[in-house]
Amino acid sequence: MTSQVLVKQISGLYRGSSIVDLGVVQSAINQKSAVSQLFVDSEHVEGDAQADPKHHGGLDRVLHHFPREHYGQYRRWDLISGFKDAPAMGENISTVGLDEHQVNIGDIIQIGEVKLQVTQPRSPCFKLNLQFDHQEFALAMQQSGRCGWFYRVLEPGTIHASDTITLLERCSDISVAEAMHIYFLPEFDAVQYQRLADCPGLAVSWVGSLQRRIANNAIEDWQMRLYGVQQA
Repeated sequence: MTSQVLVKQISGLYRGSSIVDLGVVQSAINQKSAVSQLFVDSEHVEGDAQADPKHHGGLDRVLHHFPREHYGQYRRWDLISGFKDAPAMGENISTVGLDEHQVNIGDIIQIGEVKLQVTQPRSPCFKLNLQFDHQEFALAMQQSGRCGWFYRVLEPGTIHASDTITLLERCSDISVAEAMHIYFLPEFDAVQYQRLADCPGLAVSWVGSLQRRIANNAIEDWQMRLYGVQQA
């Protein structure tokens, strides 16, 4: 396919190195600030931190991209108390006009000097409930699919706020929205899990999780991730 400009100009770039208390846990989600450029290497964004490296960051989650218009929808659903906008989701890249239906797993993306690959949707956790003061926020993100997505870095470099976002190559037919839908199906579906697991570029952790479901013929318990507590 020929390259396609997805976004002519980024809405915002963000990073933050501070880790602070967020309720009963520590998080960097609320500590990002707007910057004019991001220095990106293969493993991390310079000056950007994660409090929980097991579930955040890593080679498959170097950059988080979140559509800015989703904030308006979450406010309309009364899931955000007060006026919160980017980068309250902890995102590194904010844009308008590009969402989970237009981006596919495995997409090769060029932003400035940096070449990236889309790896997975954001898997929402209970820290979002604390961040937005709503006990059902993570579940609403899981069910709506308004989650944003992560990138791995193929070629490091600098991203500027004035850069365009260009699709260089499409490697799969599964959008981020469909990947989110399949991964969080309420009923076990080995066929759909295998289809997603076979998707080129999918994050290693998601491949492993899908394979474990198929092997165990069961879906893992989501209560701890969604609410911070085990199911009673």
